[in-house]
Amino acid sequence: MSAPLAVSRPGLAAGRITQALHRAATPDYFDWLEHTAAAGGCTRPIRLTGTLASVEADTGRVIRELHTDELPDRAIYKACGNRRASQCPDCAWVYAGDAFQVVRTGLTGGKTVPATVARHPVVFATFTAPSFGAVHRRHVPGHTCGDRRRCDCRPAPCHARRDVGTCDHGRPAACFARHDADDPQLGRPLCLDCYDHDHQAVWNFVSGELWRRTKQAIERQLAALYRRRGISHVQVVTDSGRVRRVPPVRVSHGKVAEMQRRGAVHFHVLLRLDGVDPGDKDALVPPPAGINADDLDAAVHAAARQITVTTPPHPDRPEGWPVAWGEQVDVRRIGSGDGDVTDAKVAAYLAKYATKATEVTGHASTRLTSDTIDAYANPDGDHLARLIDACWRLGRPTATYTTRSAARAEDRPGRLDTNPYAGLRRWAHMLGFGGHFLTKARRYSVTFALLRDTRATYRRAEDEETETLTVGTLTYLGAGWRTDGDALLANTAARQRRESRRVGWEELAHDAWLTGAAA
Repeated sequence: MSAPLAVSRPGLAAGRITQALHRAATPDYFDWLEHTAAAGGCTRPIRLTGTLASVEADTGRVIRELHTDELPDRAIYKACGNRRASQCPDCAWVYAGDAFQVVRTGLTGGKTVPATVARHPVVFATFTAPSFGAVHRRHVPGHTCGDRRRCDCRPAPCHARRDVGTCDHGRPAACFARHDADDPQLGRPLCLDCYDHDHQAVWNFVSGELWRRTKQAIERQLAALYRRRGISHVQVVTDSGRVRRVPPVRVSHGKVAEMQRRGAVHFHVLLRLDGVDPGDKDALVPPPAGINADDLDAAVHAAARQITVTTPPHPDRPEGWPVAWGEQVDVRRIGSGDGDVTDAKVAAYLAKYATKATEVTGHASTRLTSDTIDAYANPDGDHLARLIDACWRLGRPTATYTTRSAARAEDRPGRLDTNPYAGLRRWAHMLGFGGHFLTKARRYSVTFALLRDTRATYRRAEDEETETLTVGTLTYLGAGWRTDGDALLANTAARQRRESRRVGWEELAHDAWLTGAAA
């Protein structure tokens, strides 16, 4: 058996190859490969130290104890679990697979979700951010390509305005270029001084609250529809034993946030109509016959038009900022032939964006601090530098009076209040957006925790031949591989294992196809 080492790849540092060769020449090399397989492919695995005990599940008797000092590298390796593909592609690959299952089971059922949800009305809605200033864009009026991912259609001019010369700052207010899909100018403002960076940073920060109120408005729209159509409410018993009258339909959602090139967040949301079972408030049952996807479509558009959040006052803007959706609100039906929007395509689309963050904008950093902010924020810099500067500036502590009367305020001058925009500093590296990139309603589908527990249970059942439990008393030792050569070897072996699994899946699918064809 040969070591999985690709030393012929150009560009590898000589020191890295030397480290890998030294590791591969050790007597326990293959034991080390098997030991690190759990974290193989991870960019920055977690190293743990401590003791492992094998315990009988029935009696609790300790059969064997092992200290990590007896293991290769005197540590246990655990994958970091980072969901961001730019930080750890391998862990993000696992997360994307789980995200796909979370989204799709809410559409088709499976994994504790009843298959009857496939008959519930579902729409796929996209909520966009408003304009904060003109940016360079690529717009194709009519696509003739077969695959949008490889689109080679000729775009329209960016901003073809012959009647507008320059903006108030003396810069061109028009752009006649036909931008390519990879043009770095896309998403950048035509005039940096005209662009409202403060408003966009606040919009990203408050967009989660905007979505919460929008969903409430969708439910209110549907509740009004129930009353007009004479559909009565349902009486359910709460956990405290009280009887409540609730609407006969609830809206369950799965949502993913997508960062646009201009640095503003868009939301892609699956909205599913569920009924209410009076005997079991957690059951997933079909909605009443008088409500369908057309009603949900109309409720989404009506809610998106009417909801506006006015943010609290800020010293830089005492009246606050209005936060509302953009003009483009797209709603499509799942499995209705509406642009061939299928459950598998939607699930794959949302799972892809669940592993991304701000990389599309050109900015990728960890959380910023007072020591690192100067490297990224600049009020006179480019578009991203101004957005980060806006987050840091608006999130500063503000000296205001918080007492109830002006007379009492004189006794406590300069008291610091709780700035409602303080979170902008915490999320400056995310351009103000502090929400999760994938969220869902509690009843929409399965949870990530259930999928992880199921996977762990399967691996334990696969590895253990006896009825024993492994109990670990472990502490954090460090993060990352010990050497670059170790990272090369472990990651190469992990790629080979993933490729073997992929080939195995394809063979199983081919055998299933042959069996079906023969039948």
